[in-house]
Amino acid sequence: MSIYDFEQLMSQTRQLASQYREATGQSLPVTVELARFDAITLLGLTELSDTETEALLIENDQEKRVQIKGRVIFPGGKSRQRVGQLNLQSEWDYTLLVIYDADYQPSAIYRLAREIAEQEMASQTTNKRGAMTVAKFKAIGESVWERPEAKQSESL
Repeated sequence: MSIYDFEQLMSQTRQLASQYREATGQSLPVTVELARFDAITLLGLTELSDTETEALLIENDQEKRVQIKGRVIFPGGKSRQRVGQLNLQSEWDYTLLVIYDADYQPSAIYRLAREIAEQEMASQTTNKRGAMTVAKFKAIGESVWERPEAKQSESL
C-alpha cells in the first residue's frame, strides 16, 4: 500500500498543471493520467489492468477494453481541438473522452463505441490516422457524465 493518498496527489497535479500553464503558457503532459483516474472514479468503474493505450475495466459486471483520452479546453484556445489518435489496430470496445476546463477539472465525459468510430474513420477521406475533433467526438458519441455545475449553467 502506498503512503500517498492518490486522490490528494491527483488534486495537487491539477493545481500544479493549472499554475504551470498560467505561468508559462505551456501544458504539462498529465492529462492522460488525470483522464484515466477521473473516468474510473466518476463512472464507478473497476480497473482490472492497464497498458499505455487502454484499460481493462469492469462495467455492469462485464469486462470491457477501453481507450481513455483527455482534452483540456482553454478559453481562447484553438476552435478545432483534436482528440488523440484512436488506435483501430488494437482491440477495444469503446473510447472515453474526458473534457477538462482550464483548471484541469473534469466537466464532461463522452463515450464512443468502436463500431461508430470505425464507421467515422472509414468515411473520412482527409484523416487516415484515426484522429478527430473534440466537436466530432461529442457529436457522434454519447454523454455519460457532466459536472453538476455545467448542467445548471447550460440550462440558464
